[in-house]
Parts: sequence; C-alpha cells; structure tokens
Amino acid sequence: MQIRPFRNEDATALGRIFHRAVQATPEGEYSADQRQAWSARPIPAERYLARIQAGDHQVYVAVDTNDYPTGFVELQPDGHIDCFYRDPEHAGSGVGTALYDHLEDQARRQGITRLWVEASDAAKRFFLRQGFGVLERREIARNGVTLHNWAMEKHLR
Repeated sequence: MQIRPFRNEDATALGRIFHRAVQATPEGEYSADQRQAWSARPIPAERYLARIQAGDHQVYVAVDTNDYPTGFVELQPDGHIDCFYRDPEHAGSGVGTALYDHLEDQARRQGITRLWVEASDAAKRFFLRQGFGVLERREIARNGVTLHNWAMEKHLR
C-alpha cells in the first residue's frame, strides 16, 4: 500500500469508495434510511472534482499495488478532516491507519496544531484510538433525515 496525493482521475473511484463505505455502515449505527440520505448513490466524478477544486482540500489517497484507490482522506488548512473513507473490501488491512498517520504527519509539517472532525459512530472509535477527544454529539439533517455525528479534536504538539 502507498499513500499519494489525489489525481483528477481518482474522482470516480473516490465517489464509489464514499458510497460503498456509507452503505456498509452497520444497521445498529445508522438505519437504512439514514444511510440512503447520507449517500444514495456514488458521487459522480465531476461533482467530486468540482467540490475539491472549489475548496482548499488536500486529498491523500491510499492505493494498492496497481495504483487503484482503496481509501482517502481530506485535510483542510484549518486542520479539519473533511472526509475519511476506506473501501469496505479493505477492512482490517491497515488502510485507515496508514491514511491517518500520513495526514497527521502532513499536518505537523504544515504547522497545523489542531485536527478536528465530525465523525460517524464507527469513525469515532477509530479517532479515539488516534488520541482524539469528543467535544459533543451533533444532530444534522440530510435530505430530510436526521443523522448524528461526533465533534472531535486532537491537539498536536
């Protein structure tokens, strides 16, 4: 596995990874209606590209030996981790940990002193293992359905 910067040609794969990861979320964490509201279908490549190009995201992509994306994470200049998804086929393979380690290393190099995220239930457990603390549980509405996430932060020294 390798971590590299995003390339425009990754957009289709990342939209698919996002959708597959959301749909693989266990029923006990989010209902089928909630998963559908969160991601009804893969994000089209042009929409993902427009979103990345409109913002100031740094996107890091985990790729397999064939340079095919298996996960990705987005970092904004203020330390916000905007998206962090791993293809469910690669669960337990270390993709998430490798992406996070790379992101934190890049944040430190850039002088970012605080990372923060709005995490799903599953992501909350991951971020707790990385040393994040919980600030609060948040309720959000997406496509007419109420979801929740966790505001979390980690101060870098």
